[in-house]
Amino acid sequence: MSFLFSNKQMKTFKPKKNIPEGTHQYELKKYAEATLGSGNLRLAVQLPSGEDTNEWVAVNSVDFFNQINMLYGTLTEYCTQETCPVMSAGPKYEYHWADGVVVKRPIKCSAPEYIDFLMTWVQSQLDDESLFPSKVGVPFPKNFIVIVRTILKRLFRVYAHIYHSHFDKVVDLGEMAHLNTSFKHFIYFVQEFELVEQRELMPMQELIERLIARDDQKEGNPEETD
Repeated sequence: MSFLFSNKQMKTFKPKKNIPEGTHQYELKKYAEATLGSGNLRLAVQLPSGEDTNEWVAVNSVDFFNQINMLYGTLTEYCTQETCPVMSAGPKYEYHWADGVVVKRPIKCSAPEYIDFLMTWVQSQLDDESLFPSKVGVPFPKNFIVIVRTILKRLFRVYAHIYHSHFDKVVDLGEMAHLNTSFKHFIYFVQEFELVEQRELMPMQELIERLIARDDQKEGNPEETD
């Protein structure tokens, strides 16, 4: 969750998306932070008893946007049109941008351009009260989960680009633990609610398996620590 980041990491790529205080979603956000603080990410992503799946997914989607926003915000001076002329996740995976509205046909662009397009688009989705209602009693749209799947599929690509193209800089900046925790939290969440297809996760499959195996080993040896 966003509270994992100290003040020196508060530079964001786009303005942070805040959930209004006093709303039920804000209470869910605080619950999620408290649960995540226990250290068990598998439990932290599970739907709280009696809560609405859409609201839980919405709250966490906002948080993942904020997390990635902060992580990428620390790397913008290193992710440039010169260093990253295409948006990629290793040599086998290249992403072209299209949102189906402003950009209808996929265009090839640099990683910083792609991520700017992506984060601006996600922000517009999160700010749209007809898609992400924050007021009590306002229903979520019937296609809400379809919308979220597209959002999270695209946000995953930022994680993948960071790992494949900027991991050395992440280590230099002392952000590796934050990145790994954020990414593992994201993976457990999308797997719990089946929000990103397996084929979309392939650029990071090796790391995903390694992170999950490490957790499996810890659960088998509860006294073991990092």
